[in-house]
Amino acid sequence: MLRRLLLGILPLIALADPAVAAGPRIAVVAPASGPLAILGEQVRAGARVAARASGAELVEIGEACSEQGDSAIAPAIVSAKAVAAIGFLCTEDLQSVLPALAEAGIPVLTLSARSGVLMEDALKRNWPLFRLAPAPGMEAQKAVDVIAAEWATEPFALIDDGTIHARELVEAVRLKLEERGMKPVFVDTYRPAQEQQIGLVRRLVRAGATRVFVGGDRGDMAIILRDARAERLPLSFMGGEMLMAADAQIKLANGAQAIVLPADGVTPEGIALAAAMKETGIIAEGYVFPAHAAVTVVSRAAAAASAANQPLDVLLRQQTFPTVLGAIGFGENHELRDNPYRRMEWRDGRFQPLGNATAGE
Repeated sequence: MLRRLLLGILPLIALADPAVAAGPRIAVVAPASGPLAILGEQVRAGARVAARASGAELVEIGEACSEQGDSAIAPAIVSAKAVAAIGFLCTEDLQSVLPALAEAGIPVLTLSARSGVLMEDALKRNWPLFRLAPAPGMEAQKAVDVIAAEWATEPFALIDDGTIHARELVEAVRLKLEERGMKPVFVDTYRPAQEQQIGLVRRLVRAGATRVFVGGDRGDMAIILRDARAERLPLSFMGGEMLMAADAQIKLANGAQAIVLPADGVTPEGIALAAAMKETGIIAEGYVFPAHAAVTVVSRAAAAASAANQPLDVLLRQQTFPTVLGAIGFGENHELRDNPYRRMEWRDGRFQPLGNATAGE
């Protein structure tokens, strides 16, 4: 059933062609037990579907996610003769394997690790680490691009809930906007987890704001949006990745926008593949699509490297590859060449792509 469904959508997705019919051997490293096992299963599920489409052979290896790092992972990858490894949800395990994999010439595509220091070390020591997760600063940069494109003529406000991530995000957005000559009419830190935020939304209107960027979680955004609409105030709201958290007691109303990483449905390929996966009992959530994209990238890069008689890591830096998440390519800094964040809108219980893209998208 899965093969029939995938064959039906593969001409659209263009992930399986003769060049990758006999695919490479790829190590898939993800937790197989413990509290992170459910995330590990998402990685394996996405990787398996991509491997069936590309012809890749997978070697599945568990990671312990201990503070010391799992010393057994690197020998397992090397002995399996894998051309690359994907996954690595735990930074400690990733750090422990990179020296040995660098020596063996085996590139790693991490789906999770966002540490800026880790990538700095990798570049300094010539570790073949490539990051499918966004680099530090990408969330703030996408917010700035959208605000500059959409709110240039609107009085806007920046508010945060006082947590470290929210404050750093909002401050980064503020500084980058000021570099472009855009200053907010209102900046404030609100008290989170309150039953109502009527005072906050009234202060926003008194300051003259019509657009508000919120550094806070979904629960607070739901209350702020509810109270603004109850007061019939002319305010539009946009938040960051923290809005991807689960609903609190008050559900988020339709119309809230966010700068987020799309889980599924952002491309026609994603919509088709998510539907096919659902028919087989696989929900395209969490790390399913990132793992699928990682296996697709390695499969295509390995085919190109073989044809050009060049090392795999060279092709990863040179080319761009179509995936279920869109085109993926890496720069010389081993980071994603294109910012993966998108402005999306909450509709009917999920964030969905906006109907009309802008320069800030």
